[in-house]
Amino acid sequence: MSYLVEQSIERLKYNHVRITPQRYAILEYLIDQDTHPTADEIYKALENDFPGMSVATIYNNLRLFTKMGLVKEMTFGDHCSRFDFVSNEHYHAICNQCGHVEDIYYPGLEDVEQVASDLTGYAVKSHRLEMFGLCPDCQKK
Repeated sequence: MSYLVEQSIERLKYNHVRITPQRYAILEYLIDQDTHPTADEIYKALENDFPGMSVATIYNNLRLFTKMGLVKEMTFGDHCSRFDFVSNEHYHAICNQCGHVEDIYYPGLEDVEQVASDLTGYAVKSHRLEMFGLCPDCQKK
């Protein structure tokens, strides 16, 4: 079991959330993937291991993980939510053509919320940064 899975399981237990095999598998899948999967993609990846599991089970667990801050739900205007395990603050580059999402870690933006608050007077609670363009594979086509 990876450290992130173990840490997340402990957080769930601390909050009195029962650890079911499906819940464990969904969490582990999200941690292992860097593809920012949709609920349907998670379902398809796990359906052979859990034939009785429904798409609703995936959505319910994703809602729980999002509420607990383990996962972020991302929408990029394609009417399809993607889910990202929250290990540390990062940003995203999204391909306009194929939809591939790439994580970007840029520590220079750590204080952006404070700067925005200082400049605007807003009580900034969160932020997100997304860049759109063509991924290397789509550029070759």
